[in-house]
Amino acid sequence: MIQRFVQNPFFRFLIIGTIAYLIWVILYQYYIEPHTVFDEWIIHFIIQTSEFIMNGLGYNLTPYQDGLYSKHIGVIGSSGVTVGAPCNGLVLLVLFLIFILAFPGKWIHKIWFIPIGVLLIHLVNCFRVMALALIVVDHPEWLDFNHDYTFTVFVYSFVFFLWYIWVNKFSPLKSKKVD
Repeated sequence: MIQRFVQNPFFRFLIIGTIAYLIWVILYQYYIEPHTVFDEWIIHFIIQTSEFIMNGLGYNLTPYQDGLYSKHIGVIGSSGVTVGAPCNGLVLLVLFLIFILAFPGKWIHKIWFIPIGVLLIHLVNCFRVMALALIVVDHPEWLDFNHDYTFTVFVYSFVFFLWYIWVNKFSPLKSKKVD
């Protein structure tokens, strides 16, 4: 009975995914967050990418400053937005990574799918930050709703979409069409 349970790809995925996520949470809570600048680095990269794209689109942005404003992006004349650690997308990147690593599939595909997925999730998160910065320009009262709901659903849906692609295109467990 136990051997059947362990050999079942779904249960093996759940076990591996759960253990990997618990290891990540412990590692993050007790080492990465208190002892590294990893969150700061990701936030800085999000701000830089978003500023690069917005400048390319012709927006005049609040100049970069050290301190609190190093985590800030905004169009001149607006209050802009500040990116904090909970909104840097790190949890989504880790969940995506764990899912792909734990779910069955050829390693040759995982080697290219993971970096592309991480890059796409980063770009979607930058799009979220840019959109919020633009919302604040004309409708600052819409910021909280869009931050808490609209873009949370959008970003999580995008990650689920990447998982869907993995399961249906690259996993040996993909569903078979019935004629």
